[in-house]
Amino acid sequence: MCLILFAHKVHPAYPLVLAANRDEAYSRPTAAAGFWKEHPHIYGGRDLDQGGTWLGITRNGRVAAVTNFRNGDAPKDSTRSRGALTGNYLRGTTPPAQYVTRVQRESASYNGFNLIVGDLEDLHYVSNRAPHPLALVPGIYGLSNHLLNSPWPKVEQGSKAMDGLLLLAVPEMVEGLFAVLADRTPAPDKMLPDTGIGLTRERALSAPFIVSPTYGTRASIVLLVDNHGQVQFSERSFGERGKPLQTVTGRFTLETAVNAA
Repeated sequence: MCLILFAHKVHPAYPLVLAANRDEAYSRPTAAAGFWKEHPHIYGGRDLDQGGTWLGITRNGRVAAVTNFRNGDAPKDSTRSRGALTGNYLRGTTPPAQYVTRVQRESASYNGFNLIVGDLEDLHYVSNRAPHPLALVPGIYGLSNHLLNSPWPKVEQGSKAMDGLLLLAVPEMVEGLFAVLADRTPAPDKMLPDTGIGLTRERALSAPFIVSPTYGTRASIVLLVDNHGQVQFSERSFGERGKPLQTVTGRFTLETAVNAA
């Protein structure tokens, strides 16, 4: 993922509202969102190169999302796949606070990352470019390829837009979030961060929706989970230069909600 906007315990009916863009090389093989064949309790897209995911949710309410951290350094080939950080959490049962503590201890084994894991009650953030994990209080958050809530234009503008969209009826809120994710407008040069990749590349990567010759936004996702455990996971996938490919929407009820009933 390269842009994640989420409201944690802000909306009165939806304790989790999340909108995200996954940016990746067009050549990297990808599976659209769905339940995983070998782990049928996990719902999300799939990186077919390494087997991990950028965003997923389980039938018992475990949620995980990851972004890369950009600082201009060349990735190290000997490191573990960052998609394993989400996949291992979704497959396991370790409480989120314990999981991020363990990830922090092992963080040198990965290239730069930001990781969000949790459930409807607790969300936690950890990065191997931050001093320590964070337990997230209720609020609206934005994350791109720097630390949580770094003041990048698409993070700040997206978080502000989400705040207003939470006031709308669900259909309008969902379409509004997709519109935020679809914005291809680059940020003004004077507002661009300096992550060591040069002005031209910073400009190309500054829009919420990225289009370039070999790399860009491959999927836009809006995820809603309500107070009754009803999940709506809508994904729009894209090919080269932002060509629309397909839209899939998964709807299911969390097992915890079924058991509680």
